Amino acid sequence: MSRVEPCDHPSSRDCGIRDFVMRIRLFEKEDLPAILAIQKKTPLAAQWRDHDYAQLAALPGGMILVADLETMTPPKVLGFAAFHRVIDEAEMQNFAVDPEHQRQGVARALLEEAKRRLREDGTKRCFLEVRAGNKAAHELYFSVGFGLYSNRKNYYRDPPDDALILALELFPLTIMP
Repeated sequence: MSRVEPCDHPSSRDCGIRDFVMRIRLFEKEDLPAILAIQKKTPLAAQWRDHDYAQLAALPGGMILVADLETMTPPKVLGFAAFHRVIDEAEMQNFAVDPEHQRQGVARALLEEAKRRLREDGTKRCFLEVRAGNKAAHELYFSVGFGLYSNRKNYYRDPPDDALILALELFPLTIMP
């Protein structure tokens, strides 16, 4: 469990929650309406359909993590992170935090738990792509250990932007003699 500080970001509305306990857990099908609502509020997130999440969760290498407030009834979903793992590499395919709860540690908690679980499953490297113009996301990803892997020119549309491919080494690289 993580203790999350009150909503104090100057651009956010008062979320009405002063101190709360957040948990990170695996996705359940009952999370779909909340995830789709968060996704709709965060236009930079990939706009998936409900069956995209169900399909990923059903894959052997699929993992969707959900951050929620378990102290609320029913628990309030704050954000999610969707990953797909193949053998020893993974890709973060979608990621969003409800704008009312951004800059409160939710995204970092999701990424740290994903790192732990991926490492536990034997994943050596995790990739993600992010808009070159999304500086707040770069700051977060670099702070948890991701580094620049490559750049895809003119990858995004609406609005046009490059994609930065970031990689996180989950185990130290081995040098062969």
